[in-house]
Amino acid sequence: MDATLQALKAAANELPHIECSLKEHMKNHTSLRIGGPVRAMFFPGNAAALAELSMLLGRYGVSPLILGNGSNILADDKPLDIVAIKTTGLGGIERTGEAEIMAGSGVPLSKLAVFAYECGLAGLEFAHGIPGTLGGAVIMNAGAYSGEMKDVVHSTKAFSVETGEYTITGARHDFSYRHSVFSDTKSVLLSSAIRLRKDEPEMIKARMEDLTARRRARQPLELPSAGSIFKRPGEGYAAELIERAELKGYTVGGAQVSAKHSGFIVNLGEATFTDMTAVIGHVRETVLRQSGVELELEVKIVSNTVIANEAY
Repeated sequence: MDATLQALKAAANELPHIECSLKEHMKNHTSLRIGGPVRAMFFPGNAAALAELSMLLGRYGVSPLILGNGSNILADDKPLDIVAIKTTGLGGIERTGEAEIMAGSGVPLSKLAVFAYECGLAGLEFAHGIPGTLGGAVIMNAGAYSGEMKDVVHSTKAFSVETGEYTITGARHDFSYRHSVFSDTKSVLLSSAIRLRKDEPEMIKARMEDLTARRRARQPLELPSAGSIFKRPGEGYAAELIERAELKGYTVGGAQVSAKHSGFIVNLGEATFTDMTAVIGHVRETVLRQSGVELELEVKIVSNTVIANEAY
């Protein structure tokens, strides 16, 4: 593998707008601040570079982990036999119509929401406090406060080694709860067209500020986390079930079920992968025993035995 990596790095160096770092630590690229070194991490600077890099990795038989802001990832802190691509270099945004924005998959949702507000376009207010990138948000149909990406995404340009560049439009996104047509593929997202509606900027700003205040009051934003650890069950909310099981504040090492919002498991400062998985396991077992509900993870686990290809 080391010889392959050296050959890959040398080949990538010949391509424009691509940087490579060997043994880059995932903890520096995840919102939980947990994760060991990967074999290599590539940083393409634009969509063309990402496509070329994907083809190069495909020729070497390497299936990469696609990484944006790492806001939905729990990575093992042992050395990871993984090659990663970080997409935050795909950061362009432009207004392409009266109520349409085109943005690269690496654009942070918060930045995209502010751009929309400055254009007097409404519909992305819910996304202002979501810490991920556009690409990851599209893949998992991210949402909050009654808004989801399915409400605003018109088309998405993607790339796969098998088919090359292609575009998905409208209902073909197959959006559902925390799922899209891209969720179970190895495609890399390049950009999306977002369709919004015109509104007064001060009204948009007021809604964004209201949601921000609600988040600060209810969520542990002062500590590293991956947002909601569990998906919403068929009935009710994961946080309610966890709180009913009296697990609020439950701690193992540096990992804790947040005392502020029991749907979050936070890093108190020195949490390890083992700490986090221990808390997750205890919560799932206790809730299942007491409520009969099997909580499903929303966060993506990345280890040498589990790789979330769609994890952004």
